[in-house]
This record gives sequence, structure tokens and C-alpha cells, in this order.
Amino acid sequence: MTHVEKNSVSVSIDVPNLVDAIRFYTSAFGFTESSAPLPGVAVLRAGNTNICLLEKRTGTKASTHTQETRHYKRHWTPVHLDIHVDNLEVALARALDAGAVKEQMFENAKHGSAAFCGDPFGHGFCLIQRNR
Repeated sequence: MTHVEKNSVSVSIDVPNLVDAIRFYTSAFGFTESSAPLPGVAVLRAGNTNICLLEKRTGTKASTHTQETRHYKRHWTPVHLDIHVDNLEVALARALDAGAVKEQMFENAKHGSAAFCGDPFGHGFCLIQRNR
């Protein structure tokens, strides 16, 4: 067992408005809110994964090591969520209804198809169909 396996892992996502983010992530993906440990923080549960939403206002400094400030226009980042689904068409419709934007489709009947999307806060995510 590695060190990571002994600990739990969560993903934290900065958002400009916590209420809107909770609505999006619960509506789009069926996550459930499990706690609100501090003002501006919500923990959502997705299977055995915790998603921590952190309210960080637009224009605030992203880090003490940069002059870059937060913005929530669509942006590229090397880290994103991959959400594995049984039915890509249904999951994509649900995400779009909640406010996601579909950017690209990858269709592969043999290995499973994927939709590359953006959430309402500029973060990319992929919906990946499980291939049985």
C-alpha cells in the first residue's frame, strides 16, 4: 500500500460564487453536498471522491508567488475532472442543462466516447463513457 492509498484524496475547485457552483455540480453530475466546514467552502461527495468548492472572488490574487489574479473565463489548465458515465448522451444533456458548454466530442465505439466540456466557471472537464 502506498502512502496515498492510506489517505483520502479530494479535488478542490475555486469558484466565484459558491451557491452557483453547488447548484451546477449537484445538478450536472449528481454530487451531493456533504458539509460546509467554513464560510465560502462546500464539500461535495461523488462516489468515494470529495470535491471541495472554494469561493474565491474574481480579481483576487491566485498565489503569493505570482501577480496573476483569478478570472473565470474559459482557461486552460493541465488538471481537470474526468467524470466516467454509463450513458454519455444522457450525462452530456444533464451537464448542458446545468450550464456546461460542450467544446468537442470524441466518438469511439470500441474504447468509449468522450465529451470535452467547460463548466460555467471556466474550468474544463471531460465526460467519458464507460465501455463495458
